[in-house]
Amino acid sequence: MYPTTVATGRRLAAVMFTDTVGFTASTQANEGRTLDLLRQQSELLRPLLTLHQGREIKSTGDGFLVEFDSALKAVRCAVNIQRSIYERNSEAPQSTIRIRIGVHLGDVVQNGSDILGDAVNIAARIEPLANPGGVCVSGAVYEQVRTKVTEKFEKLEARALKGVELPMDVYRVVPSWEENGGKDGGGFPHSLDKARVAVLPFDNISPNPEDEYFADGLTEELISNLSLVPGLKVIARTSILGYKKGEKSVAAIGKELDVGTVVEGSVRRAMNKIRVTVQVIDVATEEHLWSAKYDDDLADIFAVQSDIANKVATSLPGDLLKPQAPVPEVERPKETEAYLSYLQGQALIWKRDEAPLRKSLEHFQKAIESDPTFARAYAGMARVYINLGVEGYLSWGGSIEMGQAAAERAVRLDPDLAEAHATLGEIAFMADDAAETLDRELRRALELNPNLTHAHSILGALAGSFGILEPYLLENEEAYRLDPLSPPMIRRQGEALFNSGRYEEAAAHWKANLGNDPIDAYRGLAELHMLRGEYDQADAMVRELERLAPSSDGALLSRGYLAALSGDRDTALRMIDRIAELFKKGSSRQSSIGYIYYALGDTDRFFEYMMAAAKNHTLQAVRVRLCPLYAAARRDPRFVMMIIQAGRPMQASKAHN
Repeated sequence: MYPTTVATGRRLAAVMFTDTVGFTASTQANEGRTLDLLRQQSELLRPLLTLHQGREIKSTGDGFLVEFDSALKAVRCAVNIQRSIYERNSEAPQSTIRIRIGVHLGDVVQNGSDILGDAVNIAARIEPLANPGGVCVSGAVYEQVRTKVTEKFEKLEARALKGVELPMDVYRVVPSWEENGGKDGGGFPHSLDKARVAVLPFDNISPNPEDEYFADGLTEELISNLSLVPGLKVIARTSILGYKKGEKSVAAIGKELDVGTVVEGSVRRAMNKIRVTVQVIDVATEEHLWSAKYDDDLADIFAVQSDIANKVATSLPGDLLKPQAPVPEVERPKETEAYLSYLQGQALIWKRDEAPLRKSLEHFQKAIESDPTFARAYAGMARVYINLGVEGYLSWGGSIEMGQAAAERAVRLDPDLAEAHATLGEIAFMADDAAETLDRELRRALELNPNLTHAHSILGALAGSFGILEPYLLENEEAYRLDPLSPPMIRRQGEALFNSGRYEEAAAHWKANLGNDPIDAYRGLAELHMLRGEYDQADAMVRELERLAPSSDGALLSRGYLAALSGDRDTALRMIDRIAELFKKGSSRQSSIGYIYYALGDTDRFFEYMMAAAKNHTLQAVRVRLCPLYAAARRDPRFVMMIIQAGRPMQASKAHN
């Protein structure tokens, strides 16, 4: 055991410093939570200090100064501390503890209950060089322990430490639990991009739970603001919705979204007063780069948003170019009531059921009644009309006609509104309009805001519909990286890999997303097995699809197509009948029926349904041009006529209402 009394005077000792990552900023953001984690940290560390015969000299508030009589004991203790914290964080990822540890061997001098000397000073200088969750040791410690421990060491670049005359060798301990592949003690790639930002859903702490839409709206507004900052890649709202409950740590979210910076906060609204709290966090270190609180009138919400966006942009770490001018601001409506109605519409805009989509439309209409010049409200209406058409609650032609009118009105009111140009491009694609028109609108949208997921996705689809693989793949990949948890982006990325012949990558993509988008993932895997003639494996995937969404177009098509390939004509025809019933509900499923006839070997009926789909502008041009399942159809002379038919712009959309 370590002696209970310590001699005075100079002696050789191993000194360990520990420090909590981001303690000061974390305390400012949430003092109660931070102090509770600090208590848990102390309860975990102190028994380990005793076990390794360390003498706690003092607590620094968020860390410890500890003395050992040997370097080996100090290193073993440091490694076991970080291992225990790593295991504890794995069990409780929603509230992680992260510390750095530095160890040096040298002379110390007793000064009452404290110790002084070069060993203390150098250990304090080495500790900040460690990664969060990591241990760094001096060259003197390394020479003592390198042949006596199982852990490996990596030599860091020689450092000039403050107060130390000559540069000193410093080594990073590579713990046994750390994965291979160049990751730090926290398990993050060194290449983590700080310019990739995720704005997590703001917590609603208002007295009225119905103000949830206001917190959601503030989240989306901040995403919109930051998306306009040159150089930033901002994750789309659809991919951050799943983090609303706050059950995952910043570290886990950073890995899942591949982001280096996270913004989180809360909002409280009481009558016409608001309180907004916001923090900017470096994912790799979990340090708070910046935090602030705002107490303002509701009418000042735009100034709050603008200030947050500017401070977020200028607080990012690394060598990201800081903006020389203020962050561009999103449009401000003239009336507060118009803005509140707009936020309520935005909160429902990506729902898939008819009732919330219709309600979203009502909110946008109410916003326009309050402020007829509010361009973003018109753009929101256009987006809802598209979604109603895609989901089959509005005729395809009606969706195009009404969506285009609203988007054109938005552009007239605000020619620099990126979302309106992107929507016009998407509508042009839906209507099989001239490629030049939709390309022009989409390019303009991305000039104004490079983070518009749908603009990238539609540009990829446009390239794919012409059979041009490189931009098809690149644009879909960019859309997927901006919105990695969105089912439409997951589906289109998987289809792009499959349609371009990258089958192993497609399989890996689908398997990785079984939890995020199981319906599309099982369907994608089923088609891979069907292409390879592995019908038993395909059947297993289709069964999973049927379990999740038995009446979906994807499940019925997959079952019908597989039945046709397997020689089960009766089941295939039964699936055609069921899809035809769906078609009566308003959403075109002619292409799906045609695909099953193709698998049955009835190419005449295949082209009959494909021609009908082309005529009403619902032909899936990318699929018929590139999907390997329909390769033989592309050798038929009728294929060219079908594509020509699909390329004709809509002459009179009223005919399709």
